[in-house]
Amino acid sequence: MEILEQGGNAADAAIATAFAVAVVEPFASGIGGGGSAVLAESGADPVAYDYREVVAQNGVIPESGTGIPGFVAGLATIHEEHGQLEWEQLLEPAIDLAEDGFPISEFLALRMKSDAGPRALGGLPQFKASGGSSLLGEGDELVQKELAKTMKTLANEGSEAFYTGSLVDELTAVEGIDARSLAAYKTDKREPARGEFGDYDVVSAAPALPGAALIQMLQVAEAQGIEDNAPGSARYVDRLTKAWSVADRSVSRYFGDPRFVDVPIERLTDAEANADVARDAQAAGTGADTRVAAAPIVPGNTTHLTVVDSDGFTVSMTNTITNFWGGAKAGNVGGFFLNNQLSRFASLDTPNNQPEPGRKSVSWAAPSLVLDGRDRVVLGLGSPGGHQIPNILAGVLVPWALQDASLQEAVNAPRYHLQDGVLAVERDPSPELAQLIQSRGWQLQRTQRKDAVFGSVQALQIDYGSGRITGAKDTRREADFAIAEPRDD
Repeated sequence: MEILEQGGNAADAAIATAFAVAVVEPFASGIGGGGSAVLAESGADPVAYDYREVVAQNGVIPESGTGIPGFVAGLATIHEEHGQLEWEQLLEPAIDLAEDGFPISEFLALRMKSDAGPRALGGLPQFKASGGSSLLGEGDELVQKELAKTMKTLANEGSEAFYTGSLVDELTAVEGIDARSLAAYKTDKREPARGEFGDYDVVSAAPALPGAALIQMLQVAEAQGIEDNAPGSARYVDRLTKAWSVADRSVSRYFGDPRFVDVPIERLTDAEANADVARDAQAAGTGADTRVAAAPIVPGNTTHLTVVDSDGFTVSMTNTITNFWGGAKAGNVGGFFLNNQLSRFASLDTPNNQPEPGRKSVSWAAPSLVLDGRDRVVLGLGSPGGHQIPNILAGVLVPWALQDASLQEAVNAPRYHLQDGVLAVERDPSPELAQLIQSRGWQLQRTQRKDAVFGSVQALQIDYGSGRITGAKDTRREADFAIAEPRDD
C-alpha cells in the first residue's frame, strides 16, 4: 500500500511486497528461489512470467535439489517491462524489515520449530535467543542483518549483482550453482493458459506450471453439474475429485518445460472437449489405486500475493523456495535460504519431466486471474499449497463462479485433496461423505491449521459498477488484505 501511495502501480507494489515477504516468511519464498506471475493491464492481453529455478548447465542435480534461482531475475524483468518507480525504491521496505527487525508471528514460530526448521536454522545465530542455543519464539524480534546487506547490494547494483556481479562468488560456493549457469539464466515470458468457466474466462500460469490443468479441472467439474451440489456434500466431493483425477493425469501425461516438450494447452482447456471427458470421468469413479502405497498428504509451501491498482492493473504472483526452508542441506547464503526445486523431477518422474541443462521442472504454483465477458479482470487469486494448489483454487472458484457465493464465503468453503488413495479433509466428514470414502476405498486424513496442507488463498475482486475492490481473509495461514478508499477523481 505504501508503494501504491507513492505513485507506484500494481507491478511495483507486487515486487516490493515479494521482497518484503521474503524477509518475514523466509521459510516460504525469497531470493534463493523462484516464482511465477500473471499480469493484466487495462486494455492489454494478460501475460505470464515464469522465473522458476532451472537445472545447471552441466545437467547435474545436487543432493540438495537446489536449482539456479530465478526470483531476482523475474522481479527485475517485471519491473523493466511494467514498473514505474525506481528499482531501489522497491527494495527499501524489505531492507528496513530485515535490518530493523520485526516480531515473529505465530506461523513463522511454528515453521521454525517444525518440518526442516530446526535443521535449517541450527547454525544461524539470527534465529536464536541472545547468548543461547534455543530458537526465538512468537513475539521475539527477528533481525536479519546479512539479508539486509544482500538486499542493499541488489538495490544498489541491480539484479545483475546476483547473476554476473558481486554476489556470484558467494553463490557459487553452493553445490549445484556455478557462474556459467547464473549468467545464462533468463526469465520466460509466455502466453498464459486460458479457458471458459461459467460466465467467465480463467487465465492461469503457462506450463510447466499447472494453469491449464486447473482450467481442465474446473471445466470437467462444471460439465458434471457440480454447481448443483453444496460444497462439502458427498456429491460435490465426488465430482471435484473426479475432475481433479482427470487434471492430475493430464499433468503426468503431458506437462513439462515447453521449451523442451509440446504441451497441448488448447486441447486441455477446451470446454467442449472437457465436457466429453467429464462423461467418461463420471462413469469411471475414482477408487483407490491398490498399486500405489497410500501416504499422508504433506504441507504445501510457497507464498502468494495479489495486487490491483486504481487503473485496474492486476498482478497475481506466487513465489517459493519449494519445501518449507527449501533445500535445508544447502544452508543459508547471503542471509537467504536456497530452494530444492529440482527435487520435483524425481517426485513427478514422467517422460516429459526429465532434467536437462537449463530445464524447469513441472511444479504446482498457479497464479490466476478471472476475466468477464469484456475481458476485464474481475478476480485475481492464488495460494500456497504445493500439489494441493489446483484443488485449493477450484474449491474457491466453483462456489464463487457457479454458485453465487461471496468471495469470503468461497474462501471459507471446505477444501479437499485426493492423492494416491488418501483424501485430505479439513473437518470431520458427514455420514454421507464417510460412506463415499468407504465405497471408494480411500484413507481419510483429517488436517489441522498447523499442518498447512490447504494453503491460504489471497484474492481480490473488482466490481466495475461500484468501482470498488473486495478482499477475503483466509485464516488457514496468516493472511490479510488492505484496500484504499476510492478517490474523488
